[in-house]
Amino acid sequence: MNRSREHAKLLLQKSAEDQYVLERLIGDVDAPDAVIGFHAQQAVEKLLKAVLTSRSIRYGRRHDLANLVDLLDEHGIPMPPVAEELSGLTPYAVELRYDQPPLDAEEPKRLDREWALDCVRQVRTWAESTLGVLEEGP
Repeated sequence: MNRSREHAKLLLQKSAEDQYVLERLIGDVDAPDAVIGFHAQQAVEKLLKAVLTSRSIRYGRRHDLANLVDLLDEHGIPMPPVAEELSGLTPYAVELRYDQPPLDAEEPKRLDREWALDCVRQVRTWAESTLGVLEEGP
């Protein structure tokens, strides 16, 4: 297996770990939205990067889902079905994980956890289909 496909396979596995955490915590009302959103964002980011990596497309070290979707588009790769919605997860990568909102800021709206999980599941289905789940012959 070439290095790009090996790395894409690793990204698929790592995204599954984030999805595992997301699925276990999604129903826990005490689990913070920032944690749920972070794992959803990370799972989607790794899935998008797996597809880009498999095609040897460089994407940089940013956590911007819109940028990754733009790269897919620039290279003529069919989009995941929820591509236009994914930027809603981007703030959970860094901003809501590390930054404290200003005291006068509005209370952030609650994360729609089912929507976040649905995004992950749809992007996983798309990525696995696009990658042919990286199956190799003997």
